[in-house]
Amino acid sequence: MIIKQFGALFKARTMEYVRDRGTFYWSLLFPVFLVLGLAFAFSGGDDKLFKVGVVGVQDPSVALLGMEQVQLVPYPDAAAAAERLARHQIDFMIDFTASSFAINAESSKGRLVRDLFLAQQATAPDGSGNRAVTFSETVVTGKATRYVDWLVPGVIGMNMMFSSLFGVGFVIVRYRKNGVLKRFKATPVSALNFVSAQAASRLVIVLLTSVVVFAGTNAFLHFMMRGSYVNLLLLTVLGILCMISLGLVFASRMRSEEMANGVLNIVTFPMLALSGVFFSLEGSPQILRTVSRAFPLTHFIEAARKIMLDGAGLAAIAPNLLVLGALTVVFLAIGSALFQWE
Repeated sequence: MIIKQFGALFKARTMEYVRDRGTFYWSLLFPVFLVLGLAFAFSGGDDKLFKVGVVGVQDPSVALLGMEQVQLVPYPDAAAAAERLARHQIDFMIDFTASSFAINAESSKGRLVRDLFLAQQATAPDGSGNRAVTFSETVVTGKATRYVDWLVPGVIGMNMMFSSLFGVGFVIVRYRKNGVLKRFKATPVSALNFVSAQAASRLVIVLLTSVVVFAGTNAFLHFMMRGSYVNLLLLTVLGILCMISLGLVFASRMRSEEMANGVLNIVTFPMLALSGVFFSLEGSPQILRTVSRAFPLTHFIEAARKIMLDGAGLAAIAPNLLVLGALTVVFLAIGSALFQWE
């Protein structure tokens, strides 16, 4: 009986979404056009600034660090900086803890910065008037990561967030306002069965939409994919479940669509701005990076980029998966405890 109710509710909600052609095509085509548009807009020319990764306490005798054309990006260790250097996300790396510097052999900008750095060091004194500290050289290799390769996980995550939060939270609030939930209360359908059917329907819809968006844009742009598609799929499923659970929290009590729309926007826009959808937070104030760690979208995008760009396995993204899983459980518990038919 319960399974039959679940199946009927699942089918009804799915068909309701598919028959709403405007919403269906918008959620399907908007992220495709966004990826293609941004890929075209940012395909020309590199950043005019030289990006230099810095590890350890900076030495004031290094004149390169004070140049206005140089953007400094601090890193906690040399391994993290070398990884960015291999992907051409920075042009040069200085490790003050090991008195060494590194370039990417395939980067012309990196070679130019190295020549400038060596020329400055050959004549620059240290703080005591002596000759500057001598640095050893390290060379790494690696292909450049295009902006579109870096962007795709963010766009998919953004589309997943909006589809999950508004597709569940907004719809249930509308049901409550229109009296649909009040009618369900008079039936044998339990709140858990109803909410589960809504969540399952939205999970299938968002997952299929994400797969179509990824495959459709990949046919034109050929994204970098070094990891496992299976791992990426598992991460996407968990990310969608977490977003749906968050939507259920806001849908559990609200009766006004206007209030739901306002609250959901308050939640989504900080995530959109601070989760690294369109730009990296590297080099941003520490407080912003700390706040971003509380958002499920941050952990999804971070893990997806690790899989696609670094070839990471499940062990490497385990912290992100644990956070998404824990947030899902917390959101489901809160939503179940607060849910009301009327």
